[in-house]
Amino acid sequence: MTGGESQRLDKWLWFARFCKTRSLAQKLCEGGHVKRDGQSLTKPATPVKPGDCLSVVLGPVRRTVIVQAPGLRRGPAPEAQTLYTEPEPPERLRDPVMEGGALLRPAGLGRPTKRDRRALEHFKGQD
Repeated sequence: MTGGESQRLDKWLWFARFCKTRSLAQKLCEGGHVKRDGQSLTKPATPVKPGDCLSVVLGPVRRTVIVQAPGLRRGPAPEAQTLYTEPEPPERLRDPVMEGGALLRPAGLGRPTKRDRRALEHFKGQD
């Protein structure tokens, strides 16, 4: 592919390492988590070309990137980072401590204890 050609959105997201698999990239598109110039792209086959500004929501983070080139393969991370530029740092969408009225536990701490459960119930007003 030359620099001016377009590429399927799901393939580009996979090549640029925004998703681990192409099927996850398709689900990301179909879920409305990818926007180009403010318009939601819900079809994975939507073509993207160099110069397009994409907004991708990955969990609690929104990343805004500008497509620099179509991908030729899913290579190592340094190669994938040449496919886009990120003009601004990722934007956090939600407060990491509170989400949906429940306290979030830091990853890797295992199951909540009885004391944690009681504190959560007290916080929710269910005691």
